[in-house]
Amino acid sequence: MNALPGLDVEALAKHVDAVGVLAGPLTAELIPGGRSNLTYRVGDGTHSWVLRRPPLGHVLATAHDMGREFRVISALAPTKVPVPKTELFCDDASVIGAPFYLMERVEGTPMRSRADTAGLSERQAALIADELIDVLAELHEVDPQQVGLGDFGRPEGFMTRQVARWRKQLDASRSRDLPGIDELHARLAATVPAAQRTTIVHGDYRLDNALVTTEPLAISAVLDWEMSTLGDPLSDLGLFVVYWQGVGQEDDPITNGVSATPGFPTVDALIERYARRTGIDVAGLGWYVAFAYFKLAVILEGIHYRFVQGGTVGAGFERIGALVGPLVEHGAAAVPAVKEDW
Repeated sequence: MNALPGLDVEALAKHVDAVGVLAGPLTAELIPGGRSNLTYRVGDGTHSWVLRRPPLGHVLATAHDMGREFRVISALAPTKVPVPKTELFCDDASVIGAPFYLMERVEGTPMRSRADTAGLSERQAALIADELIDVLAELHEVDPQQVGLGDFGRPEGFMTRQVARWRKQLDASRSRDLPGIDELHARLAATVPAAQRTTIVHGDYRLDNALVTTEPLAISAVLDWEMSTLGDPLSDLGLFVVYWQGVGQEDDPITNGVSATPGFPTVDALIERYARRTGIDVAGLGWYVAFAYFKLAVILEGIHYRFVQGGTVGAGFERIGALVGPLVEHGAAAVPAVKEDW
């Protein structure tokens, strides 16, 4: 059996066999491209699965919750939100060194770069972007009680706790001076808006957390639910906006240039489509965009911290730390516009 960082394949095979789903010798390979949880393709000649586990090294408290991710994907299976079928969850860290779960492998491609979208016609690009925002609207229209997620979070004071939580995560990953980030946090904390409604939120909704098929043209699955909870749906939309518009650099490292693909709508057009689908007032979205820049800055600082501690697997992590400053600057620029509206 092949050896992989973060995955004892022999131990996994014994566990999968013990629960009665192993049909043959188990093989596994790391799926590259992720910056957070580690993801592997796993198969036994009959089944094709994906395994998810937390990252190696520095892991922040409350982050990378495999049980939470497994629960929400399982709950959303009967809804219109496309998710993989879950297979099994293991919270015994002694099996492979961390909790993990298996889900079915879904056909589709994550569109992380212009190379991934190069084969799309302008019509296809427009349809995929529209479906991406429609799936977010579908998620926000799911009744948590109806799918068994009524106790999935504490929606009261959600954004206030989010601002405090990400400040705590920042403090847990501090290893260098980050100009402006404390001021951005303080301004966000002083202007938290009231939520219009409570929904299931994904917590990291963006194009490259979805799988896309071209025949038929569709979003086949939404992935990476580790930060999902019950809360303010505009937190998802604000983060989506940040990933779509990035930090305004040439070959923008946040968007990887993907949102500039011919045929993709402007971010304003997608916001308008979301508002029309959900009936949610997006006039105060600027605050959520500012918060999303702050949140993403903290996430990337945590990844940078793991990198300097030697706890990352794969290439490209040496560039992550340089993105934190521009994110803080864009977040700070968004806050005054919000404050003028209040």
